[in-house]
Amino acid sequence: MLIRRDKWLQYRILRNGSSLAARLPETQLLKKNALTKMLLQYQSVVLKPRNGSYGRDILFIKRNGASTYRIQNEKNVITMRDINTLLILFRKKSSSRGYIVQRRLQLALIQHKPFDIRIMAQRKKGSASTWKVTGSYAKVAAQGYLVTNVTSRTIPVLEALNLARIGGRSLLVEAERIALLAAKRLGERYPKLRQVGFDIGIDRKRRVWIIEGNYQPDLRPFRLLKDSSMHRKILWYKKH
Repeated sequence: MLIRRDKWLQYRILRNGSSLAARLPETQLLKKNALTKMLLQYQSVVLKPRNGSYGRDILFIKRNGASTYRIQNEKNVITMRDINTLLILFRKKSSSRGYIVQRRLQLALIQHKPFDIRIMAQRKKGSASTWKVTGSYAKVAAQGYLVTNVTSRTIPVLEALNLARIGGRSLLVEAERIALLAAKRLGERYPKLRQVGFDIGIDRKRRVWIIEGNYQPDLRPFRLLKDSSMHRKILWYKKH
């Protein structure tokens, strides 16, 4: 079965795993009713291309009061009064791509910058093989950015949790457990899938969330860590 890079499809696969549903921020296809309803419910949402990667073309929308919306793309911020204007712009941009709208998580902060965790899950050849966590690191957003894909630095997860003052090893163990559950679920759908790089968020109440899984994750950040054992392990799993 073809492994499709589609955030909406992936969300529905994971949501159907009952143990994972509560770990996924609410997500809908981008339509006016869905966007209006979610902005009323959550005040702040994220718009993402269904097939996007590297954090490109992601918009953060926050409802300010009753009639204005603050919209941020990378470091660019504008204010709009009419959500219809925004949707018309998106119809032009997304006719071929499609967008999802997702509840924005209030991620834990390091020096006022949001961060999330990349967890690599891999398995050896053969669909009966067991998924293992082979590496992890934390991504801290660059100054002025809300997406962690534009990173000011990558650091070990335990160091990030300590800097954010939200927990320690038990929180990392919980994040790894959830990533493995998600990998198993995706692996049931795609028997040939052997690696997923999960973006895992931890909110300010220490709750662990699955932001998304990447089927062709960038491995370069693992080379930048002082501990090279994770990079070696990831490469070993890719071969075997």
